[in-house]
Amino acid sequence: APKLVMSARAGSWWDTVRIGMGPPPLRTPHGWLGFYRGVKHLAGTLLYRVGVVLLDLARPWRVLRRGEDWVMSPTEPYERCGDAPNVVFPTGLIHDEPADRLRLYYGAADTCAGLATASYRETMAYVLSCPEPTGPA
Repeated sequence: APKLVMSARAGSWWDTVRIGMGPPPLRTPHGWLGFYRGVKHLAGTLLYRVGVVLLDLARPWRVLRRGEDWVMSPTEPYERCGDAPNVVFPTGLIHDEPADRLRLYYGAADTCAGLATASYRETMAYVLSCPEPTGPA
């Protein structure tokens, strides 16, 4: 049977309504680096943002770190207006090692696809600085 990796957080978190894993996680020396979508109710609509998580290499159902803040939120017109407004939805991930870049492909408002980039080194530093979960993630 599948094991529970993490769940939506109760309360006023940015990922309180529901969550879902994005692209397959990236193997790193520290664990599986994953990007997921988190959903929150906001003024009569849903807001989809992207978060980051680090999972144990040997036991990927074990959350090592989980960002408290989102790393990406809909800000551009093509992310805020469309068939599903206010949505960024991670779908693909590539690590360009020589350039130290992560390329995160994502759906935007269910109308187009986008590409976000970030430094692999900075992303790993951020996720490793996040607190370890003290209870169920």
